[in-house]
Amino acid sequence: MNTNSNSYTIIYASVMVVIVAFLLAFVNSSLRDLQGKNVELDTKKQILSSLGIKNVQDAAAEFAKVVKADMVVAEDGTLTPYEGAFVTSFEKEYKENGRAHLFVCEIDGQTKYIIPVYGAGLWGAIWGYVALNEDKNTVYGTYFSHASETPGLGAEIASEHFQSEFKDKNVLEDGAIALGVVKNGKVEKPEYQVDGISGGTITSVAVDAMLKSCMGQYTKFLTANE
Repeated sequence: MNTNSNSYTIIYASVMVVIVAFLLAFVNSSLRDLQGKNVELDTKKQILSSLGIKNVQDAAAEFAKVVKADMVVAEDGTLTPYEGAFVTSFEKEYKENGRAHLFVCEIDGQTKYIIPVYGAGLWGAIWGYVALNEDKNTVYGTYFSHASETPGLGAEIASEHFQSEFKDKNVLEDGAIALGVVKNGKVEKPEYQVDGISGGTITSVAVDAMLKSCMGQYTKFLTANE
């Protein structure tokens, strides 16, 4: 075959495309389980972070020690054990299966409840976890992260400074979710509200909406036995 001909070039390029595609598919398939385990481990680290547990050597072991149960909240506010595979996208889980997860944890002999939250920021997804004390009405800790918020502005929701503002805030006011974020310097109810990020107003509003929307799914559980 004439290696300088157009037909040779086309055949050669086609064969190479097929070979590369096959190799990529093989590598992707081979690494899928490992990728899944890494995503699961990262999710567990984020959940632990909402409890103030960070930089542990064995996050999986610490998670198993601290997190006593992965529960699903029914419409009437009761809890039932979740027995499926560990969930790494709680937004997808709720939208596709209607399940709102809640983690029951134990820290120094005290029960803590962790609620996953998720929403849309200025440029992409935002998400996090809110850890509550046993009274189900005061914040023990939080963790927030984002996909693509602006560095130095909206991305500050992932900073320890912003997250620490939520500690000891109240969640409920007259049976409704009052925990939230307001424009920087505009806090009127300090027992429920935290200052938004200066210059990151849209992301701050998104975090507030995320808290109200997601935690609202747990209102009956939070208000039970009040």
